[in-house]
Amino acid sequence: MALEYPEDLKYLDSHEYVRLDGEIATIGISAFAIDQLGDIVFIELPDVNSALEKGETFGTIESVKAVEDMYAPVTGTVIERNDAVVESPEQIAEDPYGEGWFLKVRVNDADELEDTLSAAEYQAQVEGEESA
Repeated sequence: MALEYPEDLKYLDSHEYVRLDGEIATIGISAFAIDQLGDIVFIELPDVNSALEKGETFGTIESVKAVEDMYAPVTGTVIERNDAVVESPEQIAEDPYGEGWFLKVRVNDADELEDTLSAAEYQAQVEGEESA
């Protein structure tokens, strides 16, 4: 599978991505993470109006290989949850950067994204890991 790293996203070392549109952040996980996890069978996400704290876990993703925590890239309030991926987690792999998003969050401070990785930095990091 050819992995994509959309330029309009910011990435975390823990493989979450963020697309910031004004004060709304769309959060999901990268195609690389999905590729590493394999078949995704379950996802747990917080409810709408839940508070997220940058760096804290906000849910889990389970595949046939592993269960992984997901970490909030920003502090804010969940304003929308993608129930379609909760009900059919296998859909995440089909379109991780489009229909496969997890949460939309009203961001408290967009400056928190300053320590994220660009698409090129993230790609270099994960593709370096792959060949190690």
